[in-house]
Amino acid sequence: MKFCKFAMFFLFPVVLMARDTMIDNTGIVENPKPTWETQKQARTFSLLIPAPRGQITDRNGLPLAQNRVSYNLAIIFPTPLDWTDEKIVSFARRQIALSSSLINRDMKVPDATILNHYKNRGVLPLDIAEDLLPGEITKLQKNMPPDQVLRQTYVRFYPSGPLAAHIIGYTGPQAPLSARPIENNDLIFPESEGREGIEQIFDKELRGQPGLLQITFGPNGKKSSERVARQPVPGYNVITTLDMNIQETCEKTLAKNAKRGAMVVMDPNNGEILAMVSYPAFNPNDFVPTVKQSVFSAYSNDTADPLVPRAFRSAYPPGSTFKTFVGLAALNSGLIKPDEMFACPREFAVGNHVFKNWKKVDAGRLNFKEALTQSCNTWFYQAGLKIGPEPIIQYATQLGLGRRTGIPLRAEAVGNIPDDDYMQRVHKRTIKGGDVANMSIGQGDILISPLQMTQAMSIVANGGTVHQARLVLQVQTIDNKVIAAYPDRIREEIPVSPSVREELRKALVAVTSDGQGTAHSAQVKGIDVAGKTGTAQWGPTDRQRIAAWFTGFMPAGEPRYAFTALYEGEPNDQSVHGGSHAAPLIGKAFREIYNSKKASAKEPEKDPVAQIPKPEEPSNPAPEPVAADESN
Repeated sequence: MKFCKFAMFFLFPVVLMARDTMIDNTGIVENPKPTWETQKQARTFSLLIPAPRGQITDRNGLPLAQNRVSYNLAIIFPTPLDWTDEKIVSFARRQIALSSSLINRDMKVPDATILNHYKNRGVLPLDIAEDLLPGEITKLQKNMPPDQVLRQTYVRFYPSGPLAAHIIGYTGPQAPLSARPIENNDLIFPESEGREGIEQIFDKELRGQPGLLQITFGPNGKKSSERVARQPVPGYNVITTLDMNIQETCEKTLAKNAKRGAMVVMDPNNGEILAMVSYPAFNPNDFVPTVKQSVFSAYSNDTADPLVPRAFRSAYPPGSTFKTFVGLAALNSGLIKPDEMFACPREFAVGNHVFKNWKKVDAGRLNFKEALTQSCNTWFYQAGLKIGPEPIIQYATQLGLGRRTGIPLRAEAVGNIPDDDYMQRVHKRTIKGGDVANMSIGQGDILISPLQMTQAMSIVANGGTVHQARLVLQVQTIDNKVIAAYPDRIREEIPVSPSVREELRKALVAVTSDGQGTAHSAQVKGIDVAGKTGTAQWGPTDRQRIAAWFTGFMPAGEPRYAFTALYEGEPNDQSVHGGSHAAPLIGKAFREIYNSKKASAKEPEKDPVAQIPKPEEPSNPAPEPVAADESN
């Protein structure tokens, strides 16, 4: 692994302006006007050197966020600082023009900025060009203009660009440096802070301990010495649960096969999120050190919404994937037996409303396994009406649907499982038979995020254990000492009968392997894939879109991965279905994942707790629910 070096800024000349003080019989009175003329003896001042941020890595220590060396070009103002405004601006303009012609870069520094810096922070260099290109640095090093200096700094760097961008987030300057005269314990340059994702949630841990730079001035106001009294201590490293190889494979799969969508992969045995993809994504490097207005506008105005983390911040109607959970409620409650038969006609009447099956022919009488394999809507209408809404709502809630998973990212979608309170609040009535029929096939007012769906399938896969969903394994020092750990935590045990678990497993495997199944394209050679397709309409009626799902787990007998793929169709495109658009995403991704594992089978397994090398010293809101759709 290659880890980027970070650099401290000890290479540029720094001088400080002191406040003059006088002492009388009442104590110390501070003169707010900084002067050089009244200094009669040498003084030493201390400034804080911001520490480099810690790294964010995947579970094996591969870097997702780190630091890189950057160079700024700065003007050094001579001391003492006693120039007129005209002389200050004239000096700065000459320096800027000289450098601009040398490296052929347009440098725009307003007069007000120059004057404000000189009068308040003039003893520090004034940056006139940030983050210089390699060619610019070479030209300046060969012919550095007088009264100018190259300042080494470090900035945040995301080595894989858009990879996991919605999870990692990005940083930005914390705040402009104070406009008041500089004082002891001021920062010599602004710290960066997390603005989104893990960068934001773990901002305190990622920030290090600032260093101390001491500068001494003689009676004439000239700098006489400069030393680093205390080295900055880099921030802690945050080790995520992500597997970069799986994350990258899922991102590439979505990029090649969808315009919008999401994929989530979780370990059903401990709740660890191995991949969580929202597509399209953005490049967090575009936001560092600051984002240009033109870049931000391009992202914001993109109709594909690349800034929206669909995997956990958007929720969609689940369609027929929800039949899995209806089946769990029906079978585990004992209200329906696995071999109990219901007809699968083309349509089924509930009161005055006729609900249709997605198939145009009568499929005859089916048991649960056959009904789930064929995704028969009319079978599930009858099953849902027989057991009633209470078991469905109870099991859906226990599976974590309609509530946040609790991952350490802000604005996670809540989703929605409509109960009587919700129906009274929103529709001013209790749940009716038509609502139950809709609920039984995952339509109506149900909303689920791809992350919630994956967590629910993890629980089905492991037989009822609700593991806390985890995105971070631990926080470490640069010496690999654990500061905070987030071990597996079981939130709840749902008592699922072994026979019910086996019945669900067989039915979900049949979805991908049986001739009547709807997800043949999800097959992986040598692996039993258990899963369920779903198709649901959402969005405004004049621009209705399809949310195509495929969710499940593999290998079916000893689940290692729970997964969800969500494909967003284009407005008014009715050709999109779970079996034709979402299931192939899982098939393509996991065929590559398993092939990759076979190729590296002879390599020793990596330690699941990342060992991070020490850094080197310097050198969109949730979619609205709409009416039911019968397709799968």
